[in-house]
Amino acid sequence: MASIFKVLILWLLICNFFILNAQVTNSGIMDTLSGVKIDNLSIGGYIDAYIGYSSASQNSNVPYFVSSNKSNTFNINLAFIDIRYSDPDFRARFAPGVGTYMNANYQAEPNTLQNIVEASAGFRLFKNKEIWIDAGVIGSPYTNESAISKDHLMYTRSLAPEYVPYYLSGIKFSIPINKKINLYAYLINGWQQIQDVNKGKAIGTQVEYRPTNLNLINWNVYIGDERSQVSPQNRMRYFTDVYWIYNPDGKFSITSCAYVGNQKQTFTSTIMDNYWWQANFICRYKLSLDWSITGRIEYFSDPNNIQIASLSPNVEKGTSLYSGGICVNYKVREKAILRFEGRYFNSKKEIFISDEGTPSQHMLWIISNMTVWF
Repeated sequence: MASIFKVLILWLLICNFFILNAQVTNSGIMDTLSGVKIDNLSIGGYIDAYIGYSSASQNSNVPYFVSSNKSNTFNINLAFIDIRYSDPDFRARFAPGVGTYMNANYQAEPNTLQNIVEASAGFRLFKNKEIWIDAGVIGSPYTNESAISKDHLMYTRSLAPEYVPYYLSGIKFSIPINKKINLYAYLINGWQQIQDVNKGKAIGTQVEYRPTNLNLINWNVYIGDERSQVSPQNRMRYFTDVYWIYNPDGKFSITSCAYVGNQKQTFTSTIMDNYWWQANFICRYKLSLDWSITGRIEYFSDPNNIQIASLSPNVEKGTSLYSGGICVNYKVREKAILRFEGRYFNSKKEIFISDEGTPSQHMLWIISNMTVWF
């Protein structure tokens, strides 16, 4: 654990070093479409199409990912219509979606709930204060990458967001403290659950801090009981992440995320503490108004396979995974972007299976994408 906290401390020092004097958009949320406005109603749309190849695909799936996870085929990662209503005291959002991301990420939900990107309604609690309460299926605050790729410096998601909730079901309180700090509190069914699996409730907190117009630092916490019929040994889960976004629209942009989780499990009368953690760093440089290049490095450690269980047979317990990648971005139009990306993964253990069917420590992932929105 000491090494985990050393990484988190180093990460925070790096963030403070870069703090400088248009406000930063939080790329960890799924609320960034402007849409076409008709009085109090707005309608937006989003399409994320891709084709990719993985050297270790399993039944045409890129292993360990739910986003853009089909290999060697033209496909839709995520497409949705975003319908919103808003007046000074009430707001509602309904965003039904389709795509391979929806298929892979909503498998545990009942059929009627498997196509909800978001469905929520909220109201302002006080006439003279911007304190809101929203209820329904809402976007998750965890990590700096959501399912909306257009807001990210690279096309594919880091390992980090693939192993935290992409969506939550419950109640969200929004409390602005001042121009720099926003607080949010969540009462939810559990860790990415629309339908509750154990009748218990979980809590989450989020602090958004904007020290300058070019920087955003976000800190999240999750606490909940994760026992279920599928995992009866699970007990309390504690999780926290911190991420930083610097100058996302500038010539030189950076984002980074670090987190650590603890899953308590019981076997007979023994309580076990299982930790997992990750850290990543992403940097983009604009070559011109339309062209940019992005690089990413990351590390994911899960010694007790709480989040990542090897797909290869006969691999001993524990996963550690490194990744590095480069992405070339081309802005086709104001609301359209074309991307070409390559990623290389390396593990200490043979957690991949190559195209020849043999266990491997490595995977190469090459992917191209076109995203349009309004």
